[in-house]
Amino acid sequence: MTTTTPFVGNDILGTEQIARCADRKADVYKDLSDRIWGMPELRFEEHRSVEEHIRALEAEGFSIQRNLAGIRTAFMAEAGEGDLTIGFLGEFDALAGLSQDAGLTEYRPLKEGGNGHGCHHNLLGAASILAAVALRDALAESGISARVRYYGCPAEEGGSGKTYMAREGAFDDLDAAFCWHPSDYNAVMSAATLANFQAYFRFTGRSSHAAVSPQVGRSALDAIELMNVGINYMREHMPSEARVHYAVTDTGGVSPNVVQSVAEGLYLVRAPRLDDVRTLFGRVQKIAEGAAMMTETKVEMIFDRATSGVLPNRPLEEAMREEFERLGAPAFDDDDFDFADRLSAAALTDADRRASAQSLGVPTHFTKSLHDEILPLPAEPRLFFGSTDVGDVSCIVPTAQCLVATTAIGTPFHTWQTVTQGKLPAAHKGMITAAKVMAATAAKFIRDPDLRARAAADLIDRRRGEPYTSPLPEGVVPPSNSTSNRRSAAQSSGDLL
Repeated sequence: MTTTTPFVGNDILGTEQIARCADRKADVYKDLSDRIWGMPELRFEEHRSVEEHIRALEAEGFSIQRNLAGIRTAFMAEAGEGDLTIGFLGEFDALAGLSQDAGLTEYRPLKEGGNGHGCHHNLLGAASILAAVALRDALAESGISARVRYYGCPAEEGGSGKTYMAREGAFDDLDAAFCWHPSDYNAVMSAATLANFQAYFRFTGRSSHAAVSPQVGRSALDAIELMNVGINYMREHMPSEARVHYAVTDTGGVSPNVVQSVAEGLYLVRAPRLDDVRTLFGRVQKIAEGAAMMTETKVEMIFDRATSGVLPNRPLEEAMREEFERLGAPAFDDDDFDFADRLSAAALTDADRRASAQSLGVPTHFTKSLHDEILPLPAEPRLFFGSTDVGDVSCIVPTAQCLVATTAIGTPFHTWQTVTQGKLPAAHKGMITAAKVMAATAAKFIRDPDLRARAAADLIDRRRGEPYTSPLPEGVVPPSNSTSNRRSAAQSSGDLL
C-alpha cells in the first residue's frame, strides 16, 4: 500500500501538492518499472520497453512524437501548453550478460548470458514519467500553464543516445531539464563528469599456417597487442584526470596454429574537457597507425559515440537539495533493511562500500545497509570520474539530477547484485522519492522567476558564453540494430555509475 503525503490546500504548486499527485499514481509506475525489469533490452533495441512507456503516457493523455532525432527507440511525450517548457529525461536500456533472478542473495541467472537491468534503468524511466505526470496534474489543479515533456532516451549504456538527440535539436526549446539516477546513496549530483570518445579499431592482415609458413602471415592480433602496449605507455604522459579503457572484441579466432587475419578492439577515451579528449584520441589513432605499420596490416577506425561532460547548474542543484530535504529520504522499513543486511553479508565487501563512498565524496563510513539520510551539497561542484550523455543536455539547457538510494550501500552497479534488487520494495520507494524530488524542483522552477534567471545565467557562465557544439564527428550516425547486436561489448562502458 502506498503511503500518501498530506496535502495543504493553499500550497499552490508546492512540495506537498506534488507529493500527493505522485502518491496517487505511484502503484501504476511501480508496475511499469517491474515490467521493464522483465524485458531487458540493449542499446538502441529497446522496442518493447518503448512501447510500454508510450502506452503509459498515452493513457495519461500525453501526445507522442516517435522516432525522435531519427532514432527508432527515442521519443518525446508532451502535455499542456504555456511559455515554459520542462523536460524529464528517462532511460530504459539494460546491460548484456547480467541476467539474474530477483530478490536473491546469490547469483542465479534467469537465462545464461542473458541481459539484465544492472543499472536500474527500469526504475529510472518509470520515475521520470511519474514526475512528468505528477507535475502535469499539479499544474492542472493549480490553474497554472506550462508545457511538460518526457523524453524517452535510448542507449545511455555505451550508446550516448542523448548526444544524438541533442545534435538534432531535441532539447533546444526546453527551459529546464530534470533527471535522476538510482544509487546506493541519496544526494543531489553536483559534479562535472568526463567527456569521452569511443571507437572500434579493426586490423586486417593475412592468414597463414602458423608453423609451416609463418613468414607469409601478417597478424592482426599482433597489431591489437602492440596498440594496447602503446596505449599503456601513453598513460604516464596524459593528464591525471584522463582515462583510456579498451576491450578486445574480436581476437580473430581460437586456433593458435593460424595467423589471425582480423582483430578488433573497442577504445574509450575520457577527460574532463572535450579538447583534451580530442587530443588524446588523436594520439590513440597514431598508436593504431603505428601498430599497423609494425605488423604490415591495415587499420580501420569505426567511430561509435561521443559524450560531453556534465555542466553542473548550482542554482538548480540548490533548489533540488531544498526539495529533497522537504520530502525526505526513502522511508525504508525493517524488511528492507533485513534484505539489505543479508545481501551485504553474502555478496558485498568492505572494499565495495569504501569504493562507493569515495566515488561520491562521502567522508565517513555509513553504518547502515541502506542510506536513509540525504548527503549535503559539496561546497563546490566536484569532478566525478564517470560519464553520462546527460552531459550534452546540460550544455544546452539548465539541468539538475539527483541520486536516490535503490540498493544496499556498496552495491556495484553493472552487476547481478544490482539486478537482484530491481523489483524490491526498497527500489520502488527510491523510485517514488526520485519522482517527487524531480517534479517538486520543476514546480519550484516554474513558480520562481529569480531561480529561472539564475539557472540560465549559471549555464551561460559555465559554457563560457559559447554555444553548444556536438562532440560527434560529422557524418556519425547512431549504430544500426545489426551493429548494436554485434558489438554488445560496448554495453557497460558509458554509464554514469
